[in-house]
Amino acid sequence: MTNEGVHADERPAPGTRRPGGRTARTRAAVRDAVLSGLSDHGYPGLTIEYVAEHSGVHKTTLYRRWGGLEGLMADALDLAGEDAWTPPDTGSLEGDLRALAHEVVDAFADESKAAAPTAFVAASFQSPRAADALRAFYAERFSRCEAVVTRAVERGEADRDTDAAALVRAVSAPLMLRLFVTREPIDAALADQSAAVALAATRAGAFTRR
Repeated sequence: MTNEGVHADERPAPGTRRPGGRTARTRAAVRDAVLSGLSDHGYPGLTIEYVAEHSGVHKTTLYRRWGGLEGLMADALDLAGEDAWTPPDTGSLEGDLRALAHEVVDAFADESKAAAPTAFVAASFQSPRAADALRAFYAERFSRCEAVVTRAVERGEADRDTDAAALVRAVSAPLMLRLFVTREPIDAALADQSAAVALAATRAGAFTRR
């Protein structure tokens, strides 16, 4: 559920199928360079020159195909959203929510792994295009989590009108608050607590669409 997974002359619109071969390899190399730059320098320190040097793609091509840093950031997130991530299936809603919460903790426990997703969040406050891309990335992630609610409904653990996106946001919100607002540490105990609160709210009908 985290945001790490992360050509034709006209860049395809986000969400469309890209061709393979050299074009796909070029795009992947550029994306890897963007992620490396974000990890090393953060969004303020990321430059076209860095991406060109580390991807092997000339900066003139980067400007022509991606338009600049904002386009590179948006495409890196768009590509990350094409991964094969699926929500956990533990056999119970409680287990699934706990596993989702632990995924957030695990993703940010390692500074090297957390650098790029943290930079994406920081960039979203400085770049409207990065913010749009980040919202689209998480909207797609939330849509995959509908399976968690579908299975819970089949087991009689949740109302069939439960809003999956609202439920998943409730699981991760306390963790994200500490990570990006109060700058407090997060751990497994907090993950369990977040999952337990979200589960109780689900049982109380708090996430049922009205």
